[in-house]
Amino acid sequence: MGALWQSGPVKAEVEHDSPLPAPLPKKASPSHHWRRLFWLIGLMALLALGYAAMREMQTAHWQSRLLSQWATQLTYTVAPGPSDAIVYPGAGPFDRRLGYSALGEWLPRLLKRNYVVQSQARFSEALMDYSRHGLFIPYAEKIQAGLSITDCRAAPLYQYNYPTQLYKRFSDIPGLMVQSLLFIENRELLDPDPPQANPAVDWPRFAKAAWSQVARQLHLPGQTAGGSTLATQLEKYRHSPEGLTLSGGEKIRQMLSASARAYQQGPDTLVARQNIVRDYLNSVPLSAVPGHGEVHGMAEGLRVWYGADFAQINRALADSANTPASLSARGLALRQVLSLMIAQRRPSHYLSNGRDELAQLTDSHLRLLAQNAVIDSALLNAALAARVTYRDWQQQPTLQPIDTNKGISVARSRVAALLNRPLYDLDRLDLSATSTLQAELQSQVTAYLKQLADPTFAGQTGLLGERLLTAASTPQVRYSFTLFELTAEGSRVRVQTDNTDQPFDINEGSKLELGSTAKLRVLTTYLQIISELHDRYAAQTPATLKKTAIAEQDRLSRWAVDYLIQAPDKSLGKMLEAALDRTYSASPNEGFFTGGGMHYFHNFRSQDNGRNPTLRDALRESINLPFIRLMRDLERYVTYAGANNSAQLLKDDGDPRRQEYLARFADREGTTFLLKFWKKYQKKNTQARLDTFLDSLHPTAIRLAAVHRYLFPEANPDTFKRFVRSHLGSTQLTDERLERLYTDYGPGTYDLPDQGYIAKVHPLDLWLLGYLLNHPDATFTEVVKASQFERQEVYSWLFKSRHQGARDSRIRTMLEVEAFLDIHQRWQAVGYPFDHLVPSLATAIGSSGDRPAALAELMGIILNDGVRGKVLRIDSLHFAADTPYDTRLVNNPDSGKRVMPSEVAVALRGALSQVVDAGTAKRVSGSFKLADGTPMAMGGKTGTGDNRIEAMGAGGRVISSKSINRTATFVFYLGERHFGTLTAFVPGNQAQQFTFTSALPVQVLKGMAPILLPYLQPGGQTLCLPTTSMAALSN
Repeated sequence: MGALWQSGPVKAEVEHDSPLPAPLPKKASPSHHWRRLFWLIGLMALLALGYAAMREMQTAHWQSRLLSQWATQLTYTVAPGPSDAIVYPGAGPFDRRLGYSALGEWLPRLLKRNYVVQSQARFSEALMDYSRHGLFIPYAEKIQAGLSITDCRAAPLYQYNYPTQLYKRFSDIPGLMVQSLLFIENRELLDPDPPQANPAVDWPRFAKAAWSQVARQLHLPGQTAGGSTLATQLEKYRHSPEGLTLSGGEKIRQMLSASARAYQQGPDTLVARQNIVRDYLNSVPLSAVPGHGEVHGMAEGLRVWYGADFAQINRALADSANTPASLSARGLALRQVLSLMIAQRRPSHYLSNGRDELAQLTDSHLRLLAQNAVIDSALLNAALAARVTYRDWQQQPTLQPIDTNKGISVARSRVAALLNRPLYDLDRLDLSATSTLQAELQSQVTAYLKQLADPTFAGQTGLLGERLLTAASTPQVRYSFTLFELTAEGSRVRVQTDNTDQPFDINEGSKLELGSTAKLRVLTTYLQIISELHDRYAAQTPATLKKTAIAEQDRLSRWAVDYLIQAPDKSLGKMLEAALDRTYSASPNEGFFTGGGMHYFHNFRSQDNGRNPTLRDALRESINLPFIRLMRDLERYVTYAGANNSAQLLKDDGDPRRQEYLARFADREGTTFLLKFWKKYQKKNTQARLDTFLDSLHPTAIRLAAVHRYLFPEANPDTFKRFVRSHLGSTQLTDERLERLYTDYGPGTYDLPDQGYIAKVHPLDLWLLGYLLNHPDATFTEVVKASQFERQEVYSWLFKSRHQGARDSRIRTMLEVEAFLDIHQRWQAVGYPFDHLVPSLATAIGSSGDRPAALAELMGIILNDGVRGKVLRIDSLHFAADTPYDTRLVNNPDSGKRVMPSEVAVALRGALSQVVDAGTAKRVSGSFKLADGTPMAMGGKTGTGDNRIEAMGAGGRVISSKSINRTATFVFYLGERHFGTLTAFVPGNQAQQFTFTSALPVQVLKGMAPILLPYLQPGGQTLCLPTTSMAALSN
């Protein structure tokens, strides 16, 4: 056996539980307790806040207090002068319709037309801050507005109310209509509890709408819900751009604006909420209808879409009887009303292509009304059985009636022109205007003129006889009358009327040949030139005057110098009287080179042919030839006495610096004429420019060919033929003749001066029109730069040496064109209304045309001692009265501009008085007397225009003559303050049958004396109210 060795004892280790005690747990830190407390308090605060928010949603306690306090600061005041604290609204549909949005555009336009701001609204500081945030200004918006015009006595002249029918008070609305609307749109709106409810927010609907928007963004299923209340809908379709909500920010703006508006009268909003219902039903947009325009409000919607009577609808809805007839009427009325309430969501669709869909929706809503006990089953069945009938536009058009009252037409048209708005838009503006018309007198005169169509009355008035009318012809004559009153601020139109009942106004809208009334313009220019010569020479000594160099052709300067050399009294008044006593031959035997050819003129009475009358006598008896010769003297004075004129230049043939001088002359003169032509075409479109040019052209086939081939060189022959034929009227031209003209005057055949000579127009006028046809937006600087060559070219032909006789003929033609440009400027300064004169001596007897109103303005200048005041037709404009945009404008009472020396006006009045006392208007002499029997001072000028198209044969022989129209005019002054015109007018082919002269309007005015006299007495001011003075503006 082996031995077992063990080196040491072996211990067995046994594990036992530790006899030591377990360690104590750690104590919680103080911060842990505070966290619990924080969250507990936070939870309680959230609960409290939620409860408070819920309570606020239910009671609106705090928002009503805060918003009402805020809203009371959003105020404005109206103070004199223009405002420095006003913000005009944006492009909301109602702001545009009422004109509030356009005030920023209109005020500068009106200021340029001599109006001043008499008073305007001023925003409070709080309202200015509010508006800077883009919110809609809170104020009690008008439920009805429109154009109002009063006459000079503040008597109503015209009133347009839009909408024409409406609910003035909430209590006027049938309860069934209110209940139906609220059920569809805003069910709790009129709940009396709480009284401070905010109508801008329906919290449950708002929350649902907000969630639907979130769901849509997350592409979750479900329908989009709307959160709009009636209050926010009002803000949307009245003030939001295009009446739409295009963003969440726009929705918030609508809600905030509606809230401020609701609380503006205090924390209790029940009345405001009722007004929201009323305003919504009066103004909800319901699409638009051809011939009518936009449709707003339940009343207009029922009438326009269904042809329903608003009053009958209201009676039916308010009827509580249950008879079959009552139920049937009430059911149809409910269906019509309910369908429009539904249609407002998409009116253009539902009321046109979606009518079947609208009917189905209406049925659905009727059933919902019944399920919710808004209507009973009997009414439900009646409404479901009813069928709406849409208006038949062919059988029942909704065209607005046109008011044919001439005074109203004149006043509306004038306001429309001031604002550059069509009459449809004008009528819907929140605007009150004061016309200068005296409506009572206007009505009396209009009735008198209409009565002249009756042969019996015409005979009693003295209108039947030689050079007057026959009993059969009286209904065919149109009469137009205008009466002005001279006031400190200008010439106010008291009467402007005619007997046509048509919108067209002969006084202002026509261009007529008014015959010998042009002699007044010629005589005016003549006396003004005599005044110029007096200013130039009166202070010089006789010795100096004798050395004065005067062109042989300048007879006026020669006479003035000779008169001043020998006259003991060199005063202007005496010189003018002497000028009126200068004599001119009345012989018709002389030929006159004018208008590019040789012309002969005749007098109305052949017994005048051998006379040599003074100008005073020639005016009194309206003798033609002395004024033809006087016009020639005026033309020669302008040509030979003016500085830097072409005729003077022809004398410089020996000047060695001729070419350099000619170049400078051509450049300077060409630019001057370009500017004159530029003003004629400025601010016109292409067609208007062409029409203006052609209006100054005496049309012949050759002239029209030259013009068209220059302006439209690429035009084909057919276009050319249509152009020529359209402007030659009844003149017949063969195709062969037109084709030859097309070829003969084609591009490159003639240079610019030749083209101008052929067309009998200034070449630069022709060139400028051609340039503007190709560059319609060109500036004058661009025109000058582009015409450098043409300006030289136009004047170069004056100095060609070959064919002396032909050259002189062309020189005379072009000199005449340039002279009449100067004469035209003189005429425009005293009110001539057109852009050009026909460059012919025939202008002296009316060939350039005129307007009765423009002649009256000249008479007003003469009556006002040479001062041209404003012609006033609208005295004041009051926009947006009683709103934050309240703005009132009145005429700026300036003193006018002197356009002729007072001595010239005195001389003209004296000459005109003789026309009435012993001349062509003597039949009216003594007809107008003051209350004490003293005849009123009176003067005037007569004229007869027999306007014809004449075809000429060889040697100037007339081979056919066709009457276009016939006119007879009397322009007059009456007493110290009144002046005007009376025109008789027969248009068209029927004029061929008439031979009346200016004796006709004179006799008509004589018959008007009993009507006018009460208004003409001194101190009466035609019974008009005093107008605003500058002193009133400054107070």
